[in-house]
Amino acid sequence: MGKRNDIVLFLFLSVFLGAGVWAPAQKFESGHIVLHRTVDLVQLDVAVMDKKGNYVSGLRPWNFAVYEDGIREKLATFGEENQAPRRATDFVPLKQHQDQLATSSPARLSSGVGRSVFVLFDTSNYMYRGFVFAQDAIAEFVRSLDRSDRVAFYSYSRDFSRGALLTSDRMAVLRGVRATVAGDDAALYDSLLLTLEDAGQFTGRKVIVVFSNGPDNASMVAPEDVLELAQSEGIPIYMVSTQRAKIDPVSTAVFERMSAATGGKAYFAKNWEDQQKAFASIRDDLAHLYSLSYYPQPNPNRGWRKITVKLVGVNLKKYRIRTRSGYRPEAVRVTDELVPPS
Repeated sequence: MGKRNDIVLFLFLSVFLGAGVWAPAQKFESGHIVLHRTVDLVQLDVAVMDKKGNYVSGLRPWNFAVYEDGIREKLATFGEENQAPRRATDFVPLKQHQDQLATSSPARLSSGVGRSVFVLFDTSNYMYRGFVFAQDAIAEFVRSLDRSDRVAFYSYSRDFSRGALLTSDRMAVLRGVRATVAGDDAALYDSLLLTLEDAGQFTGRKVIVVFSNGPDNASMVAPEDVLELAQSEGIPIYMVSTQRAKIDPVSTAVFERMSAATGGKAYFAKNWEDQQKAFASIRDDLAHLYSLSYYPQPNPNRGWRKITVKLVGVNLKKYRIRTRSGYRPEAVRVTDELVPPS
């Protein structure tokens, strides 16, 4: 830039939900170069609860303040519970909403196809006791999910098995659950990494639910690497573990840290009844999450970015928030295009 005045450089911000969407090139009277800069949409699942553990519903976009490295972000979309996310600007104060025509409705950005739920089941030799009870708890969880959700079922011991790829066919998933048998050592973190990579291929809201009956004793990857990928992908991890893992302080700390940092929860079940209660709690949690998204403001930090979500409004600061704690952004993708004279 600077040698000729008839060469103009235009910088366009191309925002997208998913991948491969670019800002269209504009035509001008003289030929010029257009740079296309792609920025990833950051998606958050946010739980809001009172001191008694009850879910708080009815909040609106202006009740949430999202910060990335201390920089206030502007919400792009907002959704409550299982509702399809809408543009945040479509939400209006109650009085203004009442004044609108009854026939008018905000445009939705999603068809409301639901969430992608990836279930990962421990079939290692830790699982010889209570194997059938664990299968029953997972099967009941699959049946209880919202009809709009799609489900994938994976299992692991030393090896990783895809029992049912992501599908809306509940019977296919249940067949995968019933076909599992207990076997070898446990490579949980290797299998969780593969599950995250599979989940990352899909757009929309995603979650991973892990049933583990013991510590990892066969993985090649570290749990910290798995945790960072889950945070960067924006995929909450829910851990259901038996009392055996609770006895192991290392596994306990890892499970709690991994679930908390991604916006999920960790459960330690003493018996099969606790397992069923844990899965019921997860189902309930998924039904009450707020969905927030934003395009990050300019930020020179290309490393780890901290996400903070606060509540704004009278008497709202007393509530507790749970969501992922941060992420590592992908490299900014820039392409150029020579636009000929019209």
